[in-house]
Amino acid sequence: MKTYINPPLSDWTELTKRPTKEAQDLQALVLDVFNEIQTNKDQALIDFTEKFDQVKIEKLAVSVDEIEEAKSLISEDLKQAIQLAASNIEKFHTAQREEINVIETTKGVNCWRESRGIENVGIYIPGGTAPLFSTTLMLGIPANLASCKNIILCTPPNKKGKIHPAILYTANLIGIEKIYKVGGIQAIGALTFGTETIQKVDKIFGPGNQYVTAAKQVAQNFGVAIDMPAGPSEVLVIADETSVPKYVAADLLSQAEHGSDSQVILLTNNEQTLNETIIELESQLAVLPRAEFAAKALENSRGIVLNSIDECLSFSNIYAPEHLIFACESAENYIPKIINAGSVFLGNYSCESAGDYASGTNHTLPTNGYAKNYSGVSFDSFIKKITFQKLSAEGIQNIGPAIELMAEAEELFAHKNAVSLRLLDLRNKISQS
Repeated sequence: MKTYINPPLSDWTELTKRPTKEAQDLQALVLDVFNEIQTNKDQALIDFTEKFDQVKIEKLAVSVDEIEEAKSLISEDLKQAIQLAASNIEKFHTAQREEINVIETTKGVNCWRESRGIENVGIYIPGGTAPLFSTTLMLGIPANLASCKNIILCTPPNKKGKIHPAILYTANLIGIEKIYKVGGIQAIGALTFGTETIQKVDKIFGPGNQYVTAAKQVAQNFGVAIDMPAGPSEVLVIADETSVPKYVAADLLSQAEHGSDSQVILLTNNEQTLNETIIELESQLAVLPRAEFAAKALENSRGIVLNSIDECLSFSNIYAPEHLIFACESAENYIPKIINAGSVFLGNYSCESAGDYASGTNHTLPTNGYAKNYSGVSFDSFIKKITFQKLSAEGIQNIGPAIELMAEAEELFAHKNAVSLRLLDLRNKISQS
């Protein structure tokens, strides 16, 4: 981890840059795969799975027998942990539902909004170096709460053509029935266009590598929505003299271990805190099973001493982290000043891992600075809002003249006429009574 002591404001823009890989022209590859899927459908998925994942599969759909087998491969302790997480995630997302609120904007003019679940949603669950069965909870639970009609889950098979049992157990637990052994670009293509086996969807959710990310971006050109732009995992920790260096180090490593392209940032107003945290980083890194990934990520990470916690927060708002850990006893005092962050963790005991698994919040969050203009996945991500209005005779009389004037000013006389005819009929009824 590179360290900086009180860098001038002019250097902050450079210090907030994420690591970048050499640009690859993935769009051409994605389009080639997409074109093949449109032509050959299921067979294309089978062929690409053999080509990219080096595994030959005969059936794309996961069978009932495979799900039952998965249940027997999961320990009771893990099942209980997953169930606890599911319960908390369901509670938090259920609370995001809104009651219908009818507003009378003018006498006789009632307006309101109602929510409708997106009918067909695709959930992508990575299954490579870290099979993210927790993401199944994060995406599947709000999809169910939103009453999405069809929930399609795609995840890549291992070399034996199997899906990780924890993914299958979790999907079954929350009622996802349509599970398919397909990953990478070909999975996103299947969800975008549909095949004989996999249904086309309206919106695609879930993290993935650079190939999945590129495929999701291209999918938008074919009328399919996505959850958000995605990128490598990241965390920014703000620490002071009340922080616990070993906790801070553990939190930094929890994101660094995601992959070599992840980035972690430590901001502090206390140089001793920085030094003690770096010592802890080295000690904890030495015994991590994924030390190779984490060490590579630390090469592109930074520890920065600034003059005050307020300066740390200003830097954080520019960086706009996916995860912001405020590891200070006074963390709650700074909440109003937090502008850009995907998810925030307050105090010494609020580790980012809690949000990743079991606190109840969603861990599918904007990365790469997109927290400036995107929210994380929530119940709202799986619904669309429809506005309604109902005007009585009194209502159209109250706002009709204003509509006529505005429509005429825009030279849209058919718009004006739609009001004028109604007002004329009402005037005639009044005169005849």
